[in-house]
Amino acid sequence: MSNKKNIQFLAVGDVVVDAFIELQDARVTCDINDENCTISMRFGDKIPYKKATVVNGVGNSPNASTSASRLGLSSAILTYTGADQYGEDCKKALSNNGVDVSLMQTEEGKPTNYHYVLSYDAERTILINHAEYSYDLSRDLADVESVDWMYLSSLAPNSLPYHTEISSWLQKNPDTKLALQPGTFQMKLGYEKLKDLYERAELFFCNKEEANRILLEAGKISEFTSDMKEILKEMKALGPKIAVITDGPDGAYTYDGERMLFVPMYPDPKPPVERTGAGDSFSSAFTSFIASGMSVEDSLLRAPINSMNVVQHIGAQEGLLTKDKIEEWLAKKPEGYKVTEI
Repeated sequence: MSNKKNIQFLAVGDVVVDAFIELQDARVTCDINDENCTISMRFGDKIPYKKATVVNGVGNSPNASTSASRLGLSSAILTYTGADQYGEDCKKALSNNGVDVSLMQTEEGKPTNYHYVLSYDAERTILINHAEYSYDLSRDLADVESVDWMYLSSLAPNSLPYHTEISSWLQKNPDTKLALQPGTFQMKLGYEKLKDLYERAELFFCNKEEANRILLEAGKISEFTSDMKEILKEMKALGPKIAVITDGPDGAYTYDGERMLFVPMYPDPKPPVERTGAGDSFSSAFTSFIASGMSVEDSLLRAPINSMNVVQHIGAQEGLLTKDKIEEWLAKKPEGYKVTEI
């Protein structure tokens, strides 16, 4: 009898420590459409801040693994840390959230990723620095028999060979479904270098601005567009079975080649505290419900509830909901909160 693991939900991507610095003396400037906002502070000065909060074991994929665990899936994380206290803190935090951390890799001589989040009026700017680990998928998955769902997100700039390994592994394991939520450096790699993964994806997630950047780089559009139908059509044409595009407070969309669906944002019960992890909580909840056998429409109806609650807390994981809690919120949904076809 094989002692190898059978994993229901495997999140692959870098783990980080987030240090939230809540600013009290800053200025936000946006264009006429309240887009392309920048934050500014006095250069060369001593700038006071309200408080700092450190959150361990976060990042796109770790957030997804925690979300899947809370929604009732058997969840594991494949990620790398340095041989330091930050790495131990990340492992402990994820384990405490019910995530299987047995595939976490520790690399001597490399630091655990540590990011700084400048938070101001519920919005944030994140200063990122991904350590370039010695990624090795054949070693990482040596003890894995099967994976039902792989959720792939943010990795470091040196990870292109790792993506090639992942693509080859997925080709050899056709029963594994892929949810792809590209991170900063994956988008910089460009569509052509990750084409096999786009085409292999069951689900593909990004926000409207990211979709524009991806499509521009891929040569599918000539300039930024707000036409969501065009964005959905072109993103679907890149290969994923279902393209899922979020648009912040303006809701979220899906397109499976036949129907374009829209759901509005679930109304905030009170002003958001901090928006880090809103996209991760939506994408991971949507994936988890699909993985549980729910329809696209029903999954789309529930995922925004997870995001709504996450932004009521500092950090990306504290507000992640259980399935029962999401159903409670859904039962008292306001009039007009429903999925519609566009």
